Amino acid sequence: MTLPHSVRIREVGPRDGIQSESAPVSTEDKIRLIDALSETGLRYIEAVSFVSPKAIPNMADARQVWDGIKRNPEVFYSALVPNRKGAELAAEAGLDGMQVFIAATDSYNLSNVGKTVRDSMSDVEEVVATGAQAGIPVEGTISTAFGDPYEGDVDAARVVDVARRMVGCGITTISYGDTTGMATPRRVRDLIDSLRRNLPDLELNMHFHDTRGTGLANVLTALELGVDYFDASVGGMGGSPYARGATGNVATEDLVHMLEDMDVSTGVNLESLLEAARVAQGFIAGELPSKVLKAGPRWRLSKAAG
Repeated sequence: MTLPHSVRIREVGPRDGIQSESAPVSTEDKIRLIDALSETGLRYIEAVSFVSPKAIPNMADARQVWDGIKRNPEVFYSALVPNRKGAELAAEAGLDGMQVFIAATDSYNLSNVGKTVRDSMSDVEEVVATGAQAGIPVEGTISTAFGDPYEGDVDAARVVDVARRMVGCGITTISYGDTTGMATPRRVRDLIDSLRRNLPDLELNMHFHDTRGTGLANVLTALELGVDYFDASVGGMGGSPYARGATGNVATEDLVHMLEDMDVSTGVNLESLLEAARVAQGFIAGELPSKVLKAGPRWRLSKAAG
């Protein structure tokens, strides 16, 4: 088995994790979390989202959060945006990058942004144009790439079609979201194989949720296929506000713990990352699902052992 020597991890907890919280999270707590993550060795952090505050109340203070953090010059900070208005706000704020999102299915896209996939393509074009004008790179995100809470399984060919249309808008890197945790290793392999056959020059990012416990197995499958760019969320925060029962992303510390033990470099200091996870646990209601946060790294032996 040949694996990549190193991977890039984009931390999405400050956005994907916090936006899913039903209780308000203070601006100060968001800033503390991003600042803690910025000192872990992570090089990519999805810090905020410029979306409708009515739809996602916990992202209403995106500009205040961005203005309040201590920016690490070695970290690439990005924002998730749905349309030109969001892109203009991100450009005005001076983010390093943007992600524009669209679903693989009309049902989820209508639930999420009130438009069909076809209609949302004009938003993708406008975000790319806004980013180009501001000199800010734009990546794409396709949610429900492995399954839809309304329609069920999503065929790989359908995802490839949406990806092809995003490429036609000027996107060169696309993240594939397992929004409701429906991915399994077989489905991950099917999608990556289809993408490589049809869009060989497209850069892939995988965004796995651990709703049904297959998150790290899905990561391993993608690694075996040469993917070296993953999203993860500190503490395992996250979930879709539009998908019932959807739980958090793969926990960043669980991912780092596994990869480093496999001699796949992440550049992340696990102890610092666990400190950031404890910051998140301090303001998140309920226990975070991260396994390593609970049990500690494998080399940290229990005092009760033996």
